Amino acid sequence: MRLIRDPDELLREFGITHPDQIDLEAIAWTQNARVQYRQLHGCEARIIGSGNRAKITLKPDGNPRRRRFSLAHEIGHWQCHRGKTLMCQSSDIETGSVLNRLPERAADRFAAQLLMPEFLIRESLRGYDNRFNMRTIRAMADDFDMSLTAAAIRLVERNTVPSLLVCHTRSGRKWFARSPAISEYWTPKRELDPDSLAFDVLFNNSPDDRFLRSSGADAWFNHQWADGMPIKEQTTKIYEDETLTLLVVEDERMLARY
Repeated sequence: MRLIRDPDELLREFGITHPDQIDLEAIAWTQNARVQYRQLHGCEARIIGSGNRAKITLKPDGNPRRRRFSLAHEIGHWQCHRGKTLMCQSSDIETGSVLNRLPERAADRFAAQLLMPEFLIRESLRGYDNRFNMRTIRAMADDFDMSLTAAAIRLVERNTVPSLLVCHTRSGRKWFARSPAISEYWTPKRELDPDSLAFDVLFNNSPDDRFLRSSGADAWFNHQWADGMPIKEQTTKIYEDETLTLLVVEDERMLARY
């Protein structure tokens, strides 16, 4: 068995040409990782490896797309972190709340690239006329059998267009992700600004935004240049008290190369 740490290369070994051909259990088996389903206490998924063999255990209940991402996440651990026993909490997988924690972040990235590989993303985007908004993200999440959150993070982080993804609860910002093109100086505010379009969706139960709408960057950032700077935003609820906002950058001053 040859250890393959590149998700695209792993999929090409299978001759994958369409998202519905991505069989994670078959991929795990070829990497000497056996998959089983049983109730787990205190964790969402678990992988135990010995030598060049591993056993991945997943909870059989819950959301099927989340379980699918959990399996891809554990395959990522097996490819990247052999020799360790890892138990993954629900907050460690897919949610975006561990964007800066390793090795969980590395496993999440591997999983996202395994489920949504670059060579299939490019083809899929052409089918949506390369439009990048929540409607396209939701449709591609369905195409690739992923949650909206996982698909959105993947598409933002691949730099589809310069953009940020921000998750809020009523208690404040939960996490955010940004495209590589966006300067690291642009960090969204912790609290939702009443002037943001997202505020009404979360606090006033307004309907989800159907389209990207023009807004002001000063509603999202405390940066000195934010005042009067245009940005586009679109918000959707992912839970009753949790929103996901896509921010699409329109001003080059927010770009890393500026």
